[in-house]
Amino acid sequence: MRILIVAATETEIAPLLERMISLPTGDLSVDLYSRGSHEIDVLITGIGMVATAAWCSRALAQTPYDLALNLGVCGSFDSFIEPGTVVHVVKDRIAELGAEDGDAFRTIEELQLPGQAEFVNFDPPSNSGIEQLPSVTGITVNTVHGNERSIADTEYSRCRGKMSKCTCSGIKTHAINRKSCRALAAQIASASHRRARSFIRNGCR
Repeated sequence: MRILIVAATETEIAPLLERMISLPTGDLSVDLYSRGSHEIDVLITGIGMVATAAWCSRALAQTPYDLALNLGVCGSFDSFIEPGTVVHVVKDRIAELGAEDGDAFRTIEELQLPGQAEFVNFDPPSNSGIEQLPSVTGITVNTVHGNERSIADTEYSRCRGKMSKCTCSGIKTHAINRKSCRALAAQIASASHRRARSFIRNGCR
């Protein structure tokens, strides 16, 4: 099976890379690994939506993949999600897509503008490890939230209270699915490598 793993930084997937065999490759944009019978391309996109979209588009145009995994670390608006919890993002929203109207924020739907701000992964890959993960709704942002005011504004004004779980970057999963490749976004609610290793061991054999 030919697999694509996408992450913003190498640190976020370091425990996974330790469990795979590195192979030489002539493509400077991806690193090639193997595990068992699987051939795995690892794409480190850098931070931000634009970089992610550009690098994913290039990779998908060049190589047909059987499976794509978007892995990384995220924050959480839900206090019941403990740091280190691995979650499966099944719905994602671009929370910053819209316009300010005085002190209010108006979504593109309210502005009746063309475009899509919410994405749902209707056909995630079948995997016993993945199916054990909590399914959550996420948002994709370019700025990490660091104070109560911006958190409240994003959760209740920009997402109209519909965003319930975590902040992460799952939009790329939708783009990958449109290329007829099964994909998912799995995020870790902190940089806990111990919990990440458990997910990798149980779900990504």
